[in-house]
This record gives sequence, C-alpha cells and structure tokens, in this order.
Amino acid sequence: MKKLSLLSVCAMLLLASCVSKKDYMALEAKQQETQDLLNSATVKLNKCLSDAAAANARVETMKDQLADLRKANQDLIDTKGNLTTLTQKGAENLEKSLESLKEKDLKISRLQDALTKKDSVTLAIVSSLKKEVGINDPDIEVNVEKGVVFISIADKLLFKSGSYNVTTRAKEVLAKVAKVINSKPDFEAMVESHTDNKSYNKPPLIDNWDLSVKRATSVVRVLEELKVNPQQLIAAGRSYYVPLVENDTAENRAKNRRTRIVVLPKIDQFYEMIEAEMKNLSAGN
Repeated sequence: MKKLSLLSVCAMLLLASCVSKKDYMALEAKQQETQDLLNSATVKLNKCLSDAAAANARVETMKDQLADLRKANQDLIDTKGNLTTLTQKGAENLEKSLESLKEKDLKISRLQDALTKKDSVTLAIVSSLKKEVGINDPDIEVNVEKGVVFISIADKLLFKSGSYNVTTRAKEVLAKVAKVINSKPDFEAMVESHTDNKSYNKPPLIDNWDLSVKRATSVVRVLEELKVNPQQLIAAGRSYYVPLVENDTAENRAKNRRTRIVVLPKIDQFYEMIEAEMKNLSAGN
C-alpha cells in the first residue's frame, strides 16, 4: 500500500514537471472563470426559483380571488333572480292596493252622493217648513242642527200652564207641520218635549218626566189626527235635563219649556240605501 502511494506521488510530480508554468496559469485562470460563471448561474438560478415560488404564490392567490369572484357573481345572479321575483310580487301587491284604493274611493264617492241627496232633502224640508209654518213667528223656530231638521215650538203656544192638552192655536201650527211630514213618507218625526226644573206633581202625573212624556204623546196624537202616518211618529220626554239656559229666572224657565219636532230620515232606510249602493258597487266590479 505504501508503495502504491509513493508511486502516485511520483507520477504527479512527473506530470507537473511536464506542464509549463504558463499553461498552468492559463488553466488556473480558466478554472476561475468557470467557477465565476458557475457562481453567477447559481445566483440566477436561485433568483429564478425565488421568482417562480413568488409567482406560484400569486397564482394561488389569484385562484382564490377568482373563486371568490365566481361565488360573488353567482350570489348576484341568485339575488337578481330573487329581486325579480320580489319585484313581480311587489308590482302585483301594488296593483291590488291601487284597485283597493279605487274601490274605496268609489265607495266614498257613492256615500257622499247619498249624503248629498239627504242634505238636499233636508234643505227642501227646511224651505217647506219655513214657508208653511211662518218664519216670522217668534215662538216657532225652524232650523238644521247637525244635519237634522227641527221645529222648536214654545211651550206657551202649545199648552196652557201645567197642562198637557194642545191648544187650538197649536193645532193650526201642527196642521202645517203635518203637511210637510206627509210630503216626506221616508222620514220620521220625533216629538221631543222639555220642561223647566220646577217641581211638578198633579195626579195622575207625578213629576216632570211624566209631564214631558204626556205632552209629547199629546202632540203625536194631534199629528196622527192630521193624517200623519203613525209609523213615522216618535214620542220622547226629556224632563228638565236638557235645558237651553239656566233655570234661574222666570224668563229662562219659559225658554226651557219647549217642544221640538225633529224631522230625520229613517235610520234603517238610510243604511239600506247605503248598503244598496255598496252592493251595486260590488256588482259593477
């Protein structure tokens, strides 16, 4: 083994002695140049590998972004479809609402027409009563209160003090009232009697309630004698509980003693008229 090593060393020395120094220097320079090229190539390779890794990372990021964009796009498509459905439903609901409003407007219009007709009749009654009864009589007042026609007749014109028997003069006035009531068979006449607050007790009547009711029925009987349909007549006593003024003087008590004949449309017939209008409206739709 030692002999073999020795022979190798000798051979190397022999070969070295065979290469000139100049050639050796050239080979050494070439070897350095090659090493430099190798080092440069290694640096470039490492940079390329780094750039490739970065590019691959960006590619993966872009793939994720692309997937997100595709999902967002699909969500938008789904949302658009839902909005289209909602828009169609909204349009249908809006159309139904508009139809409902039109129907309500028509109902209101028909109701207003009915009320206008009633008001026209009311004004006609007022005109007839003022013409027939006489507007210049201070003991008789014809007016409209809350859409209702009423004739207020002073107590002294209808009855003697403490009595419930209708006077002859009052029968003349009631005859004119009866004429107007008879011309409006679809209306009712409520006779509403009021007293003052002075205590009353004359058998068979025991108080102001009895007196007010008895006076109302006495007027109703006179109107019935004057051929007014009794189905149109209502008798009502209010005692002294609805005074016009305070019952503190003789003059004020005289004002409170009064009888009102209220002429008003029959409530059931009025609502039947409205109901008929509503049925006509429904049939028209």
